[in-house]
Amino acid sequence: MQVTQTLNEGLRRGYAITLPSAELEAKVTEKLEAARKDFQMKGFRKGKAPAALMKKMFGKSVLGEAMQESIDEAMREHFEETGDRPALQPEVKMTSEDWKEGDDVEVSMVYEALPAVPEVALGEIELERLVAEIDEAAVDEALASLASSANSYEDRRKGSKAKDGDQVVLDFKGSVEGEEFDGGASEDFPLVLGSGNFIPGFEEKLVGVKAGDEIDIDVTFPEKYGAAHLAGKAAVFACKIKAVKAPKPAEIDDELAKRYGAESLDALKEQVRSRLSAEYAQAGRAILKRRLMDALDGLVSFELPPTLVDVEARQIAHQLWHEENPDHHGHDHPEITPTDEHLRLANRRVRLGLLLAEIGTKNEISVNEQELQRAVFAQARQYPGQERQFFEFVQKNPQSLQQIRAPLFEDKVVDFVLELAKVTDKSVSKDELQKAIEALDEEGLPATADG
Repeated sequence: MQVTQTLNEGLRRGYAITLPSAELEAKVTEKLEAARKDFQMKGFRKGKAPAALMKKMFGKSVLGEAMQESIDEAMREHFEETGDRPALQPEVKMTSEDWKEGDDVEVSMVYEALPAVPEVALGEIELERLVAEIDEAAVDEALASLASSANSYEDRRKGSKAKDGDQVVLDFKGSVEGEEFDGGASEDFPLVLGSGNFIPGFEEKLVGVKAGDEIDIDVTFPEKYGAAHLAGKAAVFACKIKAVKAPKPAEIDDELAKRYGAESLDALKEQVRSRLSAEYAQAGRAILKRRLMDALDGLVSFELPPTLVDVEARQIAHQLWHEENPDHHGHDHPEITPTDEHLRLANRRVRLGLLLAEIGTKNEISVNEQELQRAVFAQARQYPGQERQFFEFVQKNPQSLQQIRAPLFEDKVVDFVLELAKVTDKSVSKDELQKAIEALDEEGLPATADG
């Protein structure tokens, strides 16, 4: 087997591989002989079928297998000898277009090699971790929110007009072009104004109504409404207002605690403190991780595989397009061309991804099966009633399993680096922590390895 380099530009590599016909023929003969031992042919004892007949019957299929195995073997040997690691699957194709049996096989292989990643003095990285203390005001605010969620509603004084946040009890009948439609009518329906439960424009037109009023509300169904026969259609809802009720937050007492599964108000407060503590810690880690990535990004610079960056930029552009067009769930949209900003993010992601992968590999960091299984179960719980289908999907799609494994690996590498870095804690208020988190959101997609 002969391997000759044909391309060496930056990280792009190209090689011409020649498989001698004699070696290929020997591999075919070897495979046929191995199969012949267990082959039973009519008129011959088991394992005694003539080799020539075996070749006539199975030669072409075995030749294809032998050719593929030889090419795969040549690629493995090449990567072992050179130490190259392809950034993406190498492009391999036969160049001997008029090849016929008995000729040498000529193949070209082109790929982009992963670059050498420079070492970073992780112990010299200095970072500041934001730590927010839980004060009583934050606990009281959280309790007030829980009480608000447990609202009851009481009738307003006779003749009172409905305000945003009030509950309006009404009968309604909807029609399109004078014809009532299925699902467009209800009686004694309790609608909280501002909840967004009805189509746009409906709730706003109920602000100011009084019990006993009868009004017609003109609205237009959204263009992408779930029921296709109503999408984009103008509709009229004949409404009769039965009652207007004001929200009454629940009292913050032991009864409220019991509604949320706690034995007492003090026990509920402890649950709230525990939840706030976890939220603050999670927010502090997110900020610290971004600062670590910024620090690493400023410490390393090396050539990146252009194709890998292009793939990442297209994924970023596609993701952002769907975030800006949340009602469009399919992929039947115009081609999305990455911008300079998408490319900048892609360069950062690829560079940091390669750096974290190198740190993880050198320090033997890995995700074990138990950690992976816990993550799979956690994601499955996000699809209640469809957990089994989720597990089956993951089992049949190795790529989806890798998408679950990648952020776990990244977090383990980040924890490793943070152990070595010089991290100091800074006490901040809840509002300061919130502002720091909002600043991360304003910067756009997180530019880490898994994004």
